[in-house]
Amino acid sequence: MNFITTELTEQVAHTARDFAQQHIKPHLMEWDESQEFPVHIFKEMGKLGLMGVLVPEAYGGSGMGYYEYSTIIQEIAKVCGSIGLSLAAHNSLCTGHILTFGSEEQKKKYLPKLATAEFIGAWGLTEANTGSDAGNMKTTAVKDGDDWIINGTKSWITHGKSGDVAVIICRTGEPRTKDNSTAFIVERGTAGFSAGKKENKLGMRASETAEMIFDNCRIPDANRMGEVGQGFKQSMKILDGGRISIAALGLGIAKGAYEASLQYAKERHQFDQPIASFQGISFKLADMATEIEAADLLIKQACDLKMRGLPMTKESAMAKYYSSEVAVRVSTDAVQIFGGYGYTKDFPVEKFYRDSKLCTIGEGTSEIQKLVISREVLK
Repeated sequence: MNFITTELTEQVAHTARDFAQQHIKPHLMEWDESQEFPVHIFKEMGKLGLMGVLVPEAYGGSGMGYYEYSTIIQEIAKVCGSIGLSLAAHNSLCTGHILTFGSEEQKKKYLPKLATAEFIGAWGLTEANTGSDAGNMKTTAVKDGDDWIINGTKSWITHGKSGDVAVIICRTGEPRTKDNSTAFIVERGTAGFSAGKKENKLGMRASETAEMIFDNCRIPDANRMGEVGQGFKQSMKILDGGRISIAALGLGIAKGAYEASLQYAKERHQFDQPIASFQGISFKLADMATEIEAADLLIKQACDLKMRGLPMTKESAMAKYYSSEVAVRVSTDAVQIFGGYGYTKDFPVEKFYRDSKLCTIGEGTSEIQKLVISREVLK
């Protein structure tokens, strides 16, 4: 494994960092307070190639790899976890699913629009009563001639209201039977497809999370991805890559909280000296720095395996599990270092603190990651 940073990775990091500072940072608390999903920001990122990072140039994308992708998410999340989350969901879930399992016709139709952010993408697997228990999902797709009729509700969907196109996993067999689900592409505006409740969240408030409702939604068989019954298997492969996204998201949040804490600890004086000189603070910073480096290496290992086409289920789960927990620990210590100021919205760490928790829940909880890892090591 070669973890030497390339010139391309440095360039995209610089691009993402500058964009975040200029276009996201001045408005992040405004969006957080109002829970506004700033679609225009994603349109601007589309112009920079950040919305189609992994999409080949032949389909209008940037044609880059997972090292660059994870770096971009980290740089955005260092400023705002919400924007980083939506960027990750668009790239790795909706766009990634079509890129990996779509037909050539589907790729040509949707990838150029997703890569430029003409379309915002959504991806629907989770339901209100079936999170990790996807084999028992209630949303069904029933064949009717050359069409499929979809009924049900998907919950906790990033861009569930504003997404222009969604990849939906529907049950096409009996509950909890083998190969009982299939993936479909559904465009916004299709009769019977509507948005439901938008969630009022603790953190990641500028990343839209909403229900998607299907009421006798009729779509052609041309919108089916892959073979009937392969939806869940496809989803597990997509989530392997998605875990790298969330790991990078968590690492970006941790880095943002750490950098703010480091600067504050040097500038804040008590007893005529910077608080960084006190062991209680310096040891916290040492723990933060060490855990961030360890998380970074786990992510790079998963990226390396992904880029080489090697199995990486265990490694991506480890990266996601560890990085998300590091995000929570580092942001918690950041609030502690800031003291009373850390509990106010005048300083950035309270937002890192709120945003971090989602990383241990979304795209598989920490407990599910442990389950995945344990199964892999016990083979």
